Amino acid sequence: MIPEKPERVVSLSPAITETLYMLGLGEKVVGVSAFDVHPIEARKKAILGSYSTTNIEKLRSLKPDVVFVTTGYQRQLALTLSKEFAVYVLELPATIASIIDSVVKVALVMGVEETGRELAKTLYLKISELVNSLKLKVYVEIDLGGAVTFGAYSYITDGLAIMGAENIFGKDECEWRKPDFQRVLQEDPDAIIYEPKMFRKTTKEQVLEMLKKRGWHSVRAIKEGRVCVSPGPYDLIAHHGPSFILEAMPWIKSELTKAHPQSDTQL
Repeated sequence: MIPEKPERVVSLSPAITETLYMLGLGEKVVGVSAFDVHPIEARKKAILGSYSTTNIEKLRSLKPDVVFVTTGYQRQLALTLSKEFAVYVLELPATIASIIDSVVKVALVMGVEETGRELAKTLYLKISELVNSLKLKVYVEIDLGGAVTFGAYSYITDGLAIMGAENIFGKDECEWRKPDFQRVLQEDPDAIIYEPKMFRKTTKEQVLEMLKKRGWHSVRAIKEGRVCVSPGPYDLIAHHGPSFILEAMPWIKSELTKAHPQSDTQL
């Protein structure tokens, strides 16, 4: 059973870890995953494993009051850990509203309801600033150990829609998928958003060279110089914590507006 106000918290989700810190609860976090870099202070905590694996002995030694995980890629891990630990599972967000919902739920579990709702208010206000009519067709690709793009059930697709941009794979009934490179050619997107593999230094020139090797020379986004590469070395777009709203969406809006300045009219 989870205590009313947990004091020792393990978060195996980078998004939840960031939320805990933004709620002012960083001192209660005793363990994280290897990918928790939001904020960078989380790296000082005990690292227990990756997204889908955890050092059980090390976890036992930390004696957590609650272990936070998400659905999706952590579903099996959640089932395994729940046999021994108090586990709280949050849904992998399919929408921007789901990200805010997760913030409030974490706050409720941790007994800081008012702080959670204040953070939610901040996020809603930021979204109101980002509503836009970019009117661009966009292709999004993230290197997650291979090329990955996103469909209808993704917070990335939803975030683009809020800003008035259309994800070319946004009607596919999935969260993520391996991209069909021929379809990208056919869709001929106005802009490409690319995020390199986490912890890897990749320049825009290297990204452009890679895309051209696919035979994409004729793609409008490449011909007209509208390829946006996230700054790295940490994930920006692949991260679904509050900073996706506070940092990633403003970055995307700024990059797409520079790429297509005549579409920056607020709705």
